[in-house]
Amino acid sequence: MAGVLLAAPAVLVVAFVVVGGSAMVGAQSLGLMPLVGPPHLSTVAYTAHAGDVVGGAGLSLVIAGTSTVLACLIGFTAALVMMQGRWCGKLVAAMSTLSIPVPHIVGAASVGLLLADSGLLARIFGAAGSWPELVGGPWWLAVIFEYAWKESAFVGLVVAGTLATRSVSYEETAALLGAGRLRRLRHVLLPLSLPSLIIAGTIAFIYSFGSYEVAWLLGRPYPEPLPVMALRLYNSVTLTSRPEAAAVAVVTAVVSLAAAATALALLRKIPLWR
Repeated sequence: MAGVLLAAPAVLVVAFVVVGGSAMVGAQSLGLMPLVGPPHLSTVAYTAHAGDVVGGAGLSLVIAGTSTVLACLIGFTAALVMMQGRWCGKLVAAMSTLSIPVPHIVGAASVGLLLADSGLLARIFGAAGSWPELVGGPWWLAVIFEYAWKESAFVGLVVAGTLATRSVSYEETAALLGAGRLRRLRHVLLPLSLPSLIIAGTIAFIYSFGSYEVAWLLGRPYPEPLPVMALRLYNSVTLTSRPEAAAVAVVTAVVSLAAAATALALLRKIPLWR
């Protein structure tokens, strides 16, 4: 009870901001808080760009899902290297720690300078004319690469922190019982890190799904991911586009909440979490 009381002020402030902001966005998307004209309940904002919203949602899911899977694979591998305690593990931990504070917009600019058809790699390999369209191309590879790089450091540090407090005794016991490295990985390390992998992966997915700056800087003008579409509609000179931007934001929030609910459902099925 004492812990609840200590956390209550911060929780109340965050809840006020999140719930209040979400309620205002929802009301604006339904026409109840228009910038011009009288308020009236309407779903026109949700149907005005229905085709683009569906396409943008699919594109955002592909970008966020692919980058999250790559981030989890790379992050889990990095965590295993960190747990070795050797110089390479310390180097990986230091590089991961240094990459966390780098803003995504700075990371996106760096990836653009590295992977563009006139970027550093194209000049090093002397293939400026035949370099693939990694930046602004049809497969959104530069966007996925940036998210995977940044979020893999976060996933790796979270998983390494979990394994550092739990895995040593279990892994030593498994080794004494004759389990090889692959068996220890499958039956000890992976089950112990699965809850933290799901949590960190969900955070990475929701951030990648709702973030606009990387896709805006490294992606194509069309089709647009949902966050980029919401930003464009919000900054439109037409004031009637504000409810449409709010509707796109609501769709983005609903998908993010669905991802969080799915992660919680998966966590409840894991014996270690229970």
